[in-house]
Amino acid sequence: MKAETDRGNAVADGADDGAGRSARQHHGNRHGRSEQARQAVLEAADGLLVEKGFSGVTIEGIAAAAGVAKQTIYRWWKTKTDILLDAFLLDAAEALTPPDHGDLAADLRAHLHQLAQFLTRSDAGAVFTALLGHAQHDPAFAAVLRARYLDEQRRRDRLPLEDAVRRGELPADIDTVAEVDQLVGPIYHRVLVTGDPVDRAFTDLLVDTFLRRHRVR
Repeated sequence: MKAETDRGNAVADGADDGAGRSARQHHGNRHGRSEQARQAVLEAADGLLVEKGFSGVTIEGIAAAAGVAKQTIYRWWKTKTDILLDAFLLDAAEALTPPDHGDLAADLRAHLHQLAQFLTRSDAGAVFTALLGHAQHDPAFAAVLRARYLDEQRRRDRLPLEDAVRRGELPADIDTVAEVDQLVGPIYHRVLVTGDPVDRAFTDLLVDTFLRRHRVR
């Protein structure tokens, strides 16, 4: 997993709370019942999905790759989809929290470029595409994905606009929800529908169009 970012550091479940506890070993699990084991499972799931595709990922395969027993995995997750979603959410929270440079143009350019890179060049992007595909056939999971990722990511995407409102760069009555859709929507459309490039020139064009529309230097 990537290093923590400035905003919203993720707090993982199951962290050790006693000195030396992570050193305690449990039968069938070389990591012990620790955050180390949980992280190993999440990273193994990421890697296997990229290597084998969604249908090729199994609980057994994840357990073998992570060096843990299956029963250890089932303490935290019920299905492989639950594991992949948690791995993706952790990556998204770390990589997709916008920077705060104190300047709207700089913040938007950095954030949209990072979003495009995340979706097209990272293992997490491959996980996201697989999860979206699964959601098309599982309405219950689709609702979970919307609630746990899409809603939270839209909140993060609004942060540069909300910061700019507080600084007086944007009017207080701006519809940040609608504006965010216009900023990030074309990125998702290219990634998931057309396959057209989402390079820095494209993301900067989205930002420049937004800035001109709101007469922001």
